[in-house]
Amino acid sequence: MVRNQSEEGFFSLLGLSNDLQFQILLFIQFLLIYLLTVVANGMIMLAVKSNPNLQNPMYFFLSHLSFLDICYSSVTLPKMLETTIAKQKTISVNGCFAQAFFIMLSASTEVSILSSMAYDRYCAICKPLHYMNIVNIAFIWKLVASSWTIGFFYSLANTVPLLRLEFCGSNVIQHFSCELPSIISLSCSDTSFNQILFFMSAGIVGTACFFFTMGSYVHIISTILRINSREGRQKAFSTCSSHLIVVILFYGTSSFRYLRPSSVSSVVWDEILSIQYSILTPLLNPIIYSLPNKEMKASFKKILKF
Repeated sequence: MVRNQSEEGFFSLLGLSNDLQFQILLFIQFLLIYLLTVVANGMIMLAVKSNPNLQNPMYFFLSHLSFLDICYSSVTLPKMLETTIAKQKTISVNGCFAQAFFIMLSASTEVSILSSMAYDRYCAICKPLHYMNIVNIAFIWKLVASSWTIGFFYSLANTVPLLRLEFCGSNVIQHFSCELPSIISLSCSDTSFNQILFFMSAGIVGTACFFFTMGSYVHIISTILRINSREGRQKAFSTCSSHLIVVILFYGTSSFRYLRPSSVSSVVWDEILSIQYSILTPLLNPIIYSLPNKEMKASFKKILKF
């Protein structure tokens, strides 16, 4: 194909399989995952809003993280479900750019929220006497607003330059969603500016949030190790262990997706890693946060009884 795909108006998504029976199985599995993700994260938001015992900064951030996980799944999964069983596995050029924008918005905002949650745990464990003065309602709203602002401008800065690119040759995106690297790879224009901008902006946002999060946990762990009683250490660590697991899951898979050497790059690896951090992680987050939390489980029981 030699026509300009931006004039033709669509891209074709490769999807996960061409086998009809396997496509049906994938559709059922991912539909179930999507429904469970929405229900589980929605229950966390409802539990935090309805339970007076959960009205504190940690659960406030958790509620926003759950909202983000619903957004993240809703950006990718509905279109993925459609293309899994549809004969025409296409998406409009503008729709593809919009999906790329919202994927980056959800991911970058989530990274910032995770950093805010790490700082909240740092203040709670390392500065308990000043915690309520530092992490007040005005401050946490500023952190959430800053996270969304960073995510918006990061996404906008990487999406707008796509409009200047021309797309000729193959219009097949070797993926199940419109992630930015997959779009750029199809262009017959000079994409060096887009690639440099993407890696610089992702590096700045990702590195800043990563080191802020890790810095918080270095102080948290050193403080916990100085606690004399074993029971005290376990209690302190239990308040941040769930968050630490979520951080490792999210950073581990997304970093390997974009930073691994090109020698180990493949369509299969890209799809597996993308499924992990954009589809499975939003489902695992509410499970990780809820299972060890007695107050959250008690709230769930009240909601289900109601």
